[in-house]
Amino acid sequence: MTDLIAPLLEESITIDAPPEHVWSLVSDLARMSRWSPQVVKTIVRGRPIQLGTTMVNLNRRGLLVWPTRTKVVRFEPQQEIAFRVKDNFTIWSLTLTSDGAGGTVLTQRREAPDGVSPVSRTLTDKVLGGVTSFQAELAAGMRETLAKIKVDAER
Repeated sequence: MTDLIAPLLEESITIDAPPEHVWSLVSDLARMSRWSPQVVKTIVRGRPIQLGTTMVNLNRRGLLVWPTRTKVVRFEPQQEIAFRVKDNFTIWSLTLTSDGAGGTVLTQRREAPDGVSPVSRTLTDKVLGGVTSFQAELAAGMRETLAKIKVDAER
């Protein structure tokens, strides 16, 4: 039986900083390489970042390096930024909500409601250790990303 692509991967963290401050960090997508264990570089095409902004990301896992092309598909200042990866059909987002005590709950999601592209699926199976293993790695990477954003936001 083939491993199933999870339609949603989600991780959250509470940050002791107001949403406006956290937003100032996460809405600058060029900073993602500072936090993500997989992103080496993000090249943003056009400023300010807004709905429709495109980016090229360089990703790395061990010796494997690959580019992805993305486009901002949801942009609600102080609340959410989401971008669709053209190469595999997934949507990655960061959503901010108040924790009710002056802090922020930051949630990172990887949405794949229709699965992933056939090329991505094949590469995941043949090169990245299979869907189950790679999704666990993505979830761990999300937790690491959120923890690093928390450190920067609480400085």
